[in-house]
Amino acid sequence: MARRIHTLVWHCTATPEGKDYTRAQIKAMHVARGFRDIGYHKIIHLDGKVSPGRPESEIGAHVKWHNLGTLGYSYVGGLDKKGKAKDTRTPAQKAAMIKLTKEAISRYKLRAVLGHRDLSPDLDHDGMVEPHEWVKQCPCFNAALEYAGLL
Repeated sequence: MARRIHTLVWHCTATPEGKDYTRAQIKAMHVARGFRDIGYHKIIHLDGKVSPGRPESEIGAHVKWHNLGTLGYSYVGGLDKKGKAKDTRTPAQKAAMIKLTKEAISRYKLRAVLGHRDLSPDLDHDGMVEPHEWVKQCPCFNAALEYAGLL
């Protein structure tokens, strides 16, 4: 039976601006954290090239408690030179991310495109996940807003 996918979740690798990382390096980071394999389904490099991660037919390891019906795509970057959260996407990454988002929406008839931070718990139970509740700032931009027009 095919995996039912309803949401694309965008991530950043939380790595320094301007420094590219290979798929192997990202996999090694994930394995060191206890994952059996790379957690993301796709990785977007600084030049816009896309590396495959975990097969989309397999459940990812990218958002605790939200992996079952989701895809996890990540761009390389997300931190400034001082290690602070920053939208570091290059024009080539942004173009590739739009293309991949459109393809996933079409292929899976997605209901939502979110950022990792949007799946943080609503700690004050007001029905909204606000910046003070984010577990992480990842992906360092508002993915839900940026891609809303594509749904």
